[in-house]
Amino acid sequence: MSSTTISQPMVIVARFMQWASAVIVMGITSYFMHNWPKGEHTIYQEVISTISVAFFLPGFISPFMPNILSKYVLGIDVVFSYLWLTAFIFAAQDYNWRNCAINAPIGANCAIKKANESFIFLAFIFTFFAIFLELFNLWSHRKENDVTARAKSGHHAHNGSGSAETA
Repeated sequence: MSSTTISQPMVIVARFMQWASAVIVMGITSYFMHNWPKGEHTIYQEVISTISVAFFLPGFISPFMPNILSKYVLGIDVVFSYLWLTAFIFAAQDYNWRNCAINAPIGANCAIKKANESFIFLAFIFTFFAIFLELFNLWSHRKENDVTARAKSGHHAHNGSGSAETA
């Protein structure tokens, strides 16, 4: 079993969880923004989740084209891991530090706020995991290509020397 046989599905699962969490956060914060006054933290969460939904899409293709996409996808993951961590800190401050009901969005159900906080954390942690999984997939891909290249060059050298001996 090759390393990419292991790494590619792991990357795809992490990418799906990363993207799905961003979509759920986008939905919840859109609900907040539609029904209650908008706070700075809610707007930040909405912007990060909306941008993430688009920027995370190349990550679904990167396991199959690591030499082309990994450097871009890794950059996106590093930047967005910090953005999601900031969103999580904002959510934790709003929903855990003081009374959840009186923080933005004021009047929204605390259970929904806690769900939003949970999915923000999931978006962060899967983005963080995706960095290492992407690196592992790139390493696996390069290792297998090196082994294949060495095997082909060794195979051709053996054929060349065998034909020289018979001549």
